Amino acid sequence: MTRPRPDTQPEKDEAAAVEAFLHANPGFLAARPQLYAVLAPPRRVHGEPLADHMTAMVEAGRETWRNLLEAGRTRRNFGGKVAEAVLALIAAADPFDCVRDEWPARLGVESCRLIAAVPGTAPMARDVTRASPALHGEAAPLVTREALLRVGDHTLVLGAREAADLPNEPEVLAFLAKALAAVLAR
Repeated sequence: MTRPRPDTQPEKDEAAAVEAFLHANPGFLAARPQLYAVLAPPRRVHGEPLADHMTAMVEAGRETWRNLLEAGRTRRNFGGKVAEAVLALIAAADPFDCVRDEWPARLGVESCRLIAAVPGTAPMARDVTRASPALHGEAAPLVTREALLRVGDHTLVLGAREAADLPNEPEVLAFLAKALAAVLAR
């Protein structure tokens, strides 16, 4: 007669406890779809209830991928907008007019201003609860995220209504500031 190994008994006890809990609480997993992402999917051989479990797991995985793809699109879109803004800047007769008049629409933000240098600026976007009219002018009541970028003797001020419109991408923001500095230095 083969005796069970002593080290497998705790696993069996835990498995039995989990099984009993799930029997007593059949809606537990349905109420917590995020748990499907950590479960190993069953094979689809036992009929509809199990297929529903698999469908829920697949849908949880799809949702994760949708979120990742959307975040990637936002980043790519902002980088593309920055490239368009830099091309417009290169072609512009007056860089100050381009920043003020063209960049808001090209970058998809509420305000773009080039002002006297503000100390402590860095290429990063930050959320603000109340934007300064001194920085954003008439757009200040709409701005919930801003970036202050040092550009030589100036500061480039960007203000956006939504955080997604001005992602915190230091490399992209630094590139925008460097391109503007290069044009202003001509």
